[in-house]
Parts: sequence; C-alpha cells; structure tokens
Amino acid sequence: MSKAQKNRIGTRFTLRKTECRKVLVPYITAGDPQPDVTVDLMHAMVTAGADIIELGIPFSDPMAEGPVIQKAMERALENHVSLNDVLAMVKQFRKDDNDTPVILMGYLNPIEVKGYESFAKQASEAGVDGILTVDIPPEEASSYIAAMNGHGLDCIFLVSPTTDQARIELVCQACSGFVYYVSLKGVTGAGHLDINEVTDRVLAIRRLTDLPVGVGFGIKDAESATRVAASSDAVVVGSAIVRRVEENADSADKIKQAVSELLLEIRSALDAM
Repeated sequence: MSKAQKNRIGTRFTLRKTECRKVLVPYITAGDPQPDVTVDLMHAMVTAGADIIELGIPFSDPMAEGPVIQKAMERALENHVSLNDVLAMVKQFRKDDNDTPVILMGYLNPIEVKGYESFAKQASEAGVDGILTVDIPPEEASSYIAAMNGHGLDCIFLVSPTTDQARIELVCQACSGFVYYVSLKGVTGAGHLDINEVTDRVLAIRRLTDLPVGVGFGIKDAESATRVAASSDAVVVGSAIVRRVEENADSADKIKQAVSELLLEIRSALDAM
C-alpha cells in the first residue's frame, strides 16, 4: 500500500479533532492469554470505542513494562507467540476491519533479527500502521526510520518526564503519527499521575510540533483518562486492560466482556468532556 492509503493514524486523529472527541488507544499483548483470543478481542475493543489499537509484541525482557504486562508477555511467550504470529493476527484483523489503525509496540531485538526492511515490508503488507519500539533512541534510528517510513509506517517515540527541551525537539522531529508522552517516571502501571506536570509537559511538546500528543502509563479508569485528556489528544490505556485479561483468562467471552466494560466507561467519559 502507498503512504496515502496507509495513513489511518493521521486520518483517525483528524476525524476525532473535527468531532471534538479524544482518541482512545487501548493496549493488549498479542497472544495473551491464548493466541486465538487476540483478534476477537481487538474487534471487541473497536466496538467498545477504541480508536487505535496498540498491540504488544511478546518479548523476554520488556524493560518498560510493569509486572502486569510482564506477566502477559510471559504468558504469550509460553504460547510460543512470535513476531510472525503477531503480523498474522493483524492480517486476520484486517479481513473485517480496514479502518482502525493498529500500532505494534515492542522492542528492537525481534525487528533487528528480521531486518528493518524485511520487517517494514511485512508489517505494511499485514496492515500495520505504526511502530513504537521502546529501546531505540531517535539519535540512532535513521536507518530504522527510513525503512519504516518507506513502507508507510509511522514511527512513534516516547517523551518522558525527564526528557529535556533539546531532546523533546529531537524526538518530535523523528516522530510521525503522534508523540507519546510517558506520564510517569518508571514502568507501565506504576505510580500516581501528577496532572499538573502532565499538562505542563504536554504544552511543552505542543510548542515544538504540530503532531497530536498521546499520553500513557498510569491511566487506569474513566477519571484518570478524562484528567489526562484535558490537555492531550489521546489517552493510552494498558495495564488496566491487561489486568482484566488476566483476571478472566479462563474464558474468552469473559475477557471480551470485562475489557469492553472498561473501555465503554472510558469512552463515555471522554465523549462527555
């Protein structure tokens, strides 16, 4: 597909902005708790109000993740879920949904094993829209960015609470799709949100880019989502969803119901802002 055909992320942000609505981005780990659950769960999340899906690539050393998502990664790896399996899941999802953007979130090692160009081509052909690779700094990512962008994939990088002004500018220049602000110092699911700090940091990012700004880490419910969304364009919800997957792992239907209930609650609150 061409870049124009693939620009689902930008299209979704533009649409929600014209509707004065915030973008909701739920995260799940591919293959957790079983590989055959993932695609149906993706569709259920869209029905419950997801705008963009962030799909985690299972990895043995997920350094940015807290214990909830670490355990999800372990469960997926016990199911022998590989990067090829994740791409196959996206391809299957695309058979019934050609509109909802899908971002792969993961770590560099599996991508390097496959090779940047090969991975980018396969991901684009599967229907992936963006890549968030936690452990590649933009200063060292020129060939990575070129390969991903060359196949119409947006490269999403993280800005943290400790990122200084000069580096925020560098990250914004490297990003496409949106800029992802990590609202907490630490791993996913940790700590408590300082909304004033989040607001200040999002404003600092906005001064350096016209890209949308999404905020993740620490968003657990409708209240925290709306507080963050007051200053951002998108909210990313991860550990709270993965915890519901874990708590209902004995039944695919129970997983879909529990995750959908949380997303419907957050979607309703965001739309009422």
